[in-house]
Amino acid sequence: MIGEEPLLVKLVRLIDEMPMPQPKKKHRGRPPTYHDRLFLKALLIMIVKRLTKVGELLSVLEEPTMQPLKALLIHEGRYPSRRTWERRLGKLPETLPEQIGLLGRYLVGRIEPWADSGRAAALDSTTLRAKGGVWHKKDREKGIVPHSRIDTEAGWTKSGWHGWVYGWKLHLAVSVSSVWIPLAAQLCPANSADNIVAESLLAELPHEVRFILGDTHYNAPNVKQKCRERSFLLVASRGGPYPHTDDGVEVRRVFHKLRSVANENFNEHYKGIFQAHEQVPTKGLVATGRFVLGAVLLYQIALLYRHQRGLPLNVGLKAFIRAA
Repeated sequence: MIGEEPLLVKLVRLIDEMPMPQPKKKHRGRPPTYHDRLFLKALLIMIVKRLTKVGELLSVLEEPTMQPLKALLIHEGRYPSRRTWERRLGKLPETLPEQIGLLGRYLVGRIEPWADSGRAAALDSTTLRAKGGVWHKKDREKGIVPHSRIDTEAGWTKSGWHGWVYGWKLHLAVSVSSVWIPLAAQLCPANSADNIVAESLLAELPHEVRFILGDTHYNAPNVKQKCRERSFLLVASRGGPYPHTDDGVEVRRVFHKLRSVANENFNEHYKGIFQAHEQVPTKGLVATGRFVLGAVLLYQIALLYRHQRGLPLNVGLKAFIRAA
């Protein structure tokens, strides 16, 4: 239709409808001039346009075709300085997990994914390869960085699917339902322990959740305690030789299948959309957190947009986001 707003403009405008975290306790000094929403809008543009640096974003926004988007980043006639962009976008990764959790709870209320199924969420982590090669253990122990391209903030982990990986872990909680809604997310170096990070994921989950599904990494005392505090029922794989013969093994097998379907499908969906099967396009915890968690937020916003218009939520999402 002639005169219709571009899809990316519509997605950016949705940020004005999103719930936002409660402001933190005020500190001494001048209050912020620009609302956090403005920088979330900029982040959305960066993820869609595959811009990894603030300078790239500002250069792109100066192009004539980008003026409708730039207009959405002006507050009371003022446009942030380059230093403000760098500072505020640099702080975003600290607040994105809380924002993702809040939007996840909002989406559960709107979409009602568990209206015709059990109220379960699945915990998992997926590895992402660091940009610029690997930092071998022998060099790391000596404090030697062979070349400047190596991301020294990443870490090592061993994946059952990919073997040893140097990079990052995206820790996720996803709804187990006909639509995969990211409910909580954290990005950490790859050597982060799944059960430790799980505590922050569980804190962000909707109160509607009844079952928490996880693999053996989550069958840990701290995860069990956190689940008890929130009245969640933890169903996690057990160690020991197979086949297990204890009571409840058949029920756990059903839950394990549900968890695998939700986690593996969402992880592949996410990596396919945002081209994350290879190395991440960023270096350092701040830039990588902004890209990886920003992509999760974009996924949530795309779900909200399609739900509002009665479009399928698990079909065509990759083409939809790429088209923006």
